[in-house]
Amino acid sequence: MAADSNLIESSLNSLIIATAATAAATVMGTLAAYGLWKKSSGWLSGSLYLSLVTPEIVTGVSLLALFQWVFRFLHLRLGMHTVILAHVGFSLAYVIVVVLARLRSFDRTLEEAAMDLGATEFGAFWRVTLPYLGPAIAAAAMLAFTVSIDDYVITSLVSGVDSQTLPMVIYAMARRGVNPALNAVSTLIVTGLGVLVLLSERLRRA
Repeated sequence: MAADSNLIESSLNSLIIATAATAAATVMGTLAAYGLWKKSSGWLSGSLYLSLVTPEIVTGVSLLALFQWVFRFLHLRLGMHTVILAHVGFSLAYVIVVVLARLRSFDRTLEEAAMDLGATEFGAFWRVTLPYLGPAIAAAAMLAFTVSIDDYVITSLVSGVDSQTLPMVIYAMARRGVNPALNAVSTLIVTGLGVLVLLSERLRRA
Protein backbone atom coordinates (compact mmCIF):
# COMPACT_ATOMS: atom_id res chain seq x y z
CA MET A 1 0.00 0.00 0.00
CA ALA A 2 2.78 2.44 0.95
CA ALA A 3 4.45 1.83 -2.41
CA ASP A 4 1.31 2.66 -4.38
CA SER A 5 1.67 6.32 -5.35
CA ASN A 6 -1.93 6.50 -6.53
CA LEU A 7 -3.24 5.40 -3.12
CA ILE A 8 -0.93 7.79 -1.29
CA GLU A 9 -1.88 10.76 -3.46
CA SER A 10 -5.60 10.04 -3.17
CA SER A 11 -5.28 9.57 0.60
CA LEU A 12 -3.59 12.97 0.92
CA ASN A 13 -6.31 14.54 -1.23
CA SER A 14 -9.00 12.99 0.98
CA LEU A 15 -7.32 14.23 4.16
CA ILE A 16 -6.88 17.76 2.79
CA ILE A 17 -10.47 17.94 1.56
CA ALA A 18 -11.96 16.43 4.72
CA THR A 19 -9.90 18.67 7.03
CA ALA A 20 -10.70 21.87 5.14
CA ALA A 21 -14.38 21.01 4.77
CA THR A 22 -14.67 20.00 8.43
CA ALA A 23 -13.05 23.22 9.66
CA ALA A 24 -15.30 25.42 7.52
CA ALA A 25 -18.48 23.43 8.20
CA THR A 26 -17.83 23.33 11.96
CA VAL A 27 -17.36 27.10 12.27
CA MET A 28 -20.28 28.02 10.00
CA GLY A 29 -22.51 25.28 11.39
CA THR A 30 -21.90 26.31 15.00
CA LEU A 31 -22.72 29.94 14.26
CA ALA A 32 -25.77 28.95 12.22
CA ALA A 33 -27.04 26.69 15.02
CA TYR A 34 -26.57 29.49 17.55
CA GLY A 35 -28.50 31.89 15.30
CA LEU A 36 -31.34 29.40 14.84
CA TRP A 37 -31.46 28.81 18.59
CA LYS A 38 -31.61 32.54 19.34
CA LYS A 39 -34.36 33.18 16.78
CA SER A 40 -36.26 29.94 17.53
CA SER A 41 -37.23 29.40 13.88
CA GLY A 42 -39.03 26.05 13.86
CA TRP A 43 -39.64 25.79 10.12
CA LEU A 44 -36.05 26.72 9.28
CA SER A 45 -34.69 24.20 11.79
CA GLY A 46 -36.95 21.54 10.33
CA SER A 47 -35.81 22.30 6.80
CA LEU A 48 -32.27 21.24 7.77
CA TYR A 49 -33.36 17.63 7.65
CA LEU A 50 -34.24 18.05 3.96
CA SER A 51 -30.56 18.03 3.01
CA LEU A 52 -30.00 14.92 5.12
CA VAL A 53 -32.67 12.90 3.30
CA THR A 54 -32.00 14.22 -0.22
CA PRO A 55 -30.38 11.47 -2.37
CA GLU A 56 -26.67 12.09 -2.91
CA ILE A 57 -27.01 11.77 -6.68
CA VAL A 58 -29.53 14.64 -6.68
CA THR A 59 -27.25 16.80 -4.52
CA GLY A 60 -24.23 15.98 -6.68
CA VAL A 61 -25.93 16.76 -9.99
CA SER A 62 -27.34 20.00 -8.56
CA LEU A 63 -23.92 21.12 -7.35
CA LEU A 64 -22.33 20.20 -10.68
CA ALA A 65 -24.93 22.26 -12.54
CA LEU A 66 -24.31 25.19 -10.17
CA PHE A 67 -20.54 25.03 -10.59
CA GLN A 68 -20.81 24.82 -14.37
CA TRP A 69 -23.09 27.86 -14.42
CA VAL A 70 -20.78 29.87 -12.15
CA PHE A 71 -17.69 28.86 -14.11
CA ARG A 72 -19.12 30.41 -17.25
CA PHE A 73 -18.42 33.78 -15.63
CA LEU A 74 -15.33 32.97 -13.55
CA HIS A 75 -13.59 30.75 -16.13
CA LEU A 76 -12.57 28.16 -13.53
CA ARG A 77 -12.52 24.37 -13.70
CA LEU A 78 -13.51 21.52 -11.41
CA GLY A 79 -10.87 20.63 -8.84
CA MET A 80 -10.06 20.47 -5.15
CA HIS A 81 -11.87 23.75 -4.49
CA THR A 82 -15.17 22.47 -5.89
CA VAL A 83 -14.91 19.24 -3.90
CA ILE A 84 -14.26 21.19 -0.68
CA LEU A 85 -17.21 23.51 -1.34
CA ALA A 86 -19.47 20.52 -2.02
CA HIS A 87 -18.34 18.78 1.17
CA VAL A 88 -18.92 21.92 3.22
CA GLY A 89 -22.41 22.10 1.75
CA PHE A 90 -23.53 18.61 2.77
CA SER A 91 -21.56 18.53 6.06
CA LEU A 92 -23.11 21.77 7.29
CA ALA A 93 -26.47 20.21 8.17
CA TYR A 94 -24.83 17.52 10.32
CA VAL A 95 -22.97 20.13 12.36
CA ILE A 96 -26.05 22.31 12.82
CA VAL A 97 -28.23 19.41 13.95
CA VAL A 98 -25.69 18.18 16.54
CA VAL A 99 -24.90 21.63 17.96
CA LEU A 100 -28.56 22.67 17.96
CA ALA A 101 -29.45 19.57 19.98
CA ARG A 102 -26.91 20.63 22.61
CA LEU A 103 -28.20 24.20 22.65
CA ARG A 104 -31.73 23.05 23.39
CA SER A 105 -30.54 21.90 26.83
CA PHE A 106 -28.72 25.17 27.53
CA ASP A 107 -30.17 27.61 30.08
CA ARG A 108 -30.61 30.99 28.38
CA THR A 109 -30.49 32.78 31.73
CA LEU A 110 -26.76 31.98 32.02
CA GLU A 111 -26.01 34.33 29.13
CA GLU A 112 -28.34 36.96 30.58
CA ALA A 113 -26.60 36.69 33.95
CA ALA A 114 -23.20 37.15 32.29
CA MET A 115 -24.42 40.29 30.51
CA ASP A 116 -25.91 41.62 33.76
CA LEU A 117 -22.43 41.28 35.27
CA GLY A 118 -20.95 43.45 32.51
CA ALA A 119 -20.14 41.04 29.69
CA THR A 120 -20.96 41.99 26.12
CA GLU A 121 -23.20 39.74 24.03
CA PHE A 122 -20.13 38.33 22.28
CA GLY A 123 -18.31 37.98 25.60
CA ALA A 124 -21.21 36.00 27.07
CA PHE A 125 -21.20 33.72 24.03
CA TRP A 126 -17.42 33.28 24.12
CA ARG A 127 -17.05 32.67 27.86
CA VAL A 128 -20.34 30.95 28.74
CA THR A 129 -22.07 29.37 25.74
CA LEU A 130 -19.07 28.23 23.68
CA PRO A 131 -17.42 26.20 26.50
CA TYR A 132 -20.76 24.49 27.10
CA LEU A 133 -20.97 23.64 23.40
CA GLY A 134 -17.40 22.26 23.32
CA PRO A 135 -18.28 18.53 23.41
CA ALA A 136 -21.04 18.97 20.81
CA ILE A 137 -18.76 20.97 18.51
CA ALA A 138 -16.06 18.29 18.76
CA ALA A 139 -18.63 15.57 18.07
CA ALA A 140 -20.03 17.49 15.10
CA ALA A 141 -16.53 18.00 13.69
CA MET A 142 -15.76 14.27 13.93
CA LEU A 143 -19.06 13.42 12.28
CA ALA A 144 -18.45 15.95 9.48
CA PHE A 145 -14.94 14.57 8.93
CA THR A 146 -16.28 11.01 8.75
CA VAL A 147 -19.01 11.94 6.26
CA SER A 148 -16.58 13.96 4.14
CA ILE A 149 -13.74 11.48 3.90
CA ASP A 150 -16.16 8.64 3.11
CA ASP A 151 -18.15 10.35 0.34
CA TYR A 152 -18.00 8.96 -3.18
CA VAL A 153 -21.12 9.92 -5.18
CA ILE A 154 -21.01 13.71 -4.79
CA THR A 155 -17.21 13.82 -4.95
CA SER A 156 -17.08 11.87 -8.21
CA LEU A 157 -19.44 14.39 -9.83
CA VAL A 158 -17.67 17.60 -8.79
CA SER A 159 -14.00 16.55 -8.80
CA GLY A 160 -11.40 17.31 -11.45
CA VAL A 161 -8.64 15.16 -12.86
CA ASP A 162 -6.21 16.28 -10.14
CA SER A 163 -8.57 15.83 -7.18
CA GLN A 164 -9.30 12.11 -6.98
CA THR A 165 -10.07 10.99 -3.45
CA LEU A 166 -9.46 7.66 -1.74
CA PRO A 167 -13.05 6.34 -2.15
CA MET A 168 -12.83 7.03 -5.90
CA VAL A 169 -9.54 5.14 -6.21
CA ILE A 170 -10.85 2.26 -4.09
CA TYR A 171 -13.91 1.98 -6.32
CA ALA A 172 -11.73 1.90 -9.44
CA MET A 173 -9.46 -0.76 -7.90
CA ALA A 174 -12.43 -2.89 -6.78
CA ARG A 175 -13.79 -3.00 -10.33
CA ARG A 176 -10.50 -4.49 -11.55
CA GLY A 177 -10.63 -7.39 -9.07
CA VAL A 178 -9.33 -8.43 -5.65
CA ASN A 179 -6.24 -6.54 -4.51
CA PRO A 180 -4.37 -7.08 -1.18
CA ALA A 181 -3.72 -3.33 -0.93
CA LEU A 182 -7.46 -2.73 -1.24
CA ASN A 183 -8.12 -5.08 1.68
CA ALA A 184 -5.52 -3.31 3.81
CA VAL A 185 -6.75 0.21 3.13
CA SER A 186 -10.38 -0.83 3.64
CA THR A 187 -9.51 -2.26 7.05
CA LEU A 188 -7.73 0.94 8.04
CA ILE A 189 -10.65 3.09 6.91
CA VAL A 190 -13.28 1.03 8.72
CA THR A 191 -11.22 0.97 11.92
CA GLY A 192 -10.37 4.68 11.83
CA LEU A 193 -13.87 5.87 10.99
CA GLY A 194 -15.36 3.49 13.55
CA VAL A 195 -13.22 5.03 16.28
CA LEU A 196 -14.25 8.53 15.18
CA VAL A 197 -17.95 7.63 15.26
CA LEU A 198 -17.66 6.12 18.74
CA LEU A 199 -15.78 9.17 20.02
CA SER A 200 -18.31 11.47 18.41
CA GLU A 201 -21.22 9.69 20.09
CA ARG A 202 -19.47 9.73 23.46
CA LEU A 203 -18.76 13.45 23.21
CA ARG A 204 -22.31 14.18 22.07
CA ARG A 205 -23.64 12.55 25.25
CA ALA A 206 -21.14 14.36 27.51
